[in-house]
Amino acid sequence: MVVYSRHMRILIALCFVVLGLGVVHFWLTPLGSVKPPTMFHGSAGSATASLKSLIADEEARYQLALQDREALIKKWGPAPEDIIPFPRTGAMYTLWDFFIPSFQCPHRVERIGTLGDGGKWICGVEKYARQHAPCVIYSFGINGESSFEAALLKAAPRCEIWGYDFSVQSFGPEIEDDPSLKSRAHFFPYALGSEDIPEGNPPTFTLQTLMQRNEHSFVDVLKIDVEEAEFDSLSTFVRHFVPPGSDPEASIPVGQMQLEIHAWGPHAAFPTFKQWWESLERAGLRPFRTEPNLVYLQIMRGSLPDLAEYSFMNIRSRSALTDESY
Repeated sequence: MVVYSRHMRILIALCFVVLGLGVVHFWLTPLGSVKPPTMFHGSAGSATASLKSLIADEEARYQLALQDREALIKKWGPAPEDIIPFPRTGAMYTLWDFFIPSFQCPHRVERIGTLGDGGKWICGVEKYARQHAPCVIYSFGINGESSFEAALLKAAPRCEIWGYDFSVQSFGPEIEDDPSLKSRAHFFPYALGSEDIPEGNPPTFTLQTLMQRNEHSFVDVLKIDVEEAEFDSLSTFVRHFVPPGSDPEASIPVGQMQLEIHAWGPHAAFPTFKQWWESLERAGLRPFRTEPNLVYLQIMRGSLPDLAEYSFMNIRSRSALTDESY
């Protein structure tokens, strides 16, 4: 009986020691070193269902952020017409605070291309690298620098790119000097606009017309940096595919978009900007990253912080970002 009692005391003591070691290990282990569980298991169908569930959860949170936007308008307005985009009166906000990237892309988000001006934030590069279907990239606004486009082509061997810029004659050296990339790159000195003016100087085309000319029904990655022309050209593009009164699930044929916004002149007026931004949201676009253009502020001393880079994911398109079968 004495032996049994001693053994029980030893066993209980060992249990406490093991439990204590576990607690110590938990507290001393850095959070970043703990690997999260694998997100998807099983078939592509079940994985896609899990992915759609993640997107739906993020969309629910995004809708809450829209309520916060309206609350901020009431705080500083109270009407949209009362909001000054970049106030010099001491008000603690800028235009960009009303349009935060509160959607979380369900794939890896990384900045590719050069550091500083030229690089872009993108979601799911690894998805394009494994994509079975042909991958289409459009880039508007080259300006002699193609580090983003080159990095994307290197990461995704099945991708091809169509580039447009009337101010230069080719892609930047990052593509032009690499034969393996140049063979998958197609350049045209055209402008992006809200109407087709093929005989203009420069020749100008809408995005939907260029897609038709190239026989593309979908653009996986759309990059636009066109010095304020983004407002009218994207408005025309969205209306073409998502006209007023469309089904709530209607969308544009784009997987994601990297966009530099130039909030200048009448386009910066808050009601106008808000209406334009909400048209992008109705088309399925959700911002997941933003970056202010501080280089512009450094060059143009005393100017307003009216340039910002945004990255959007289209939650309604069937693409590598929303469907595991790609």
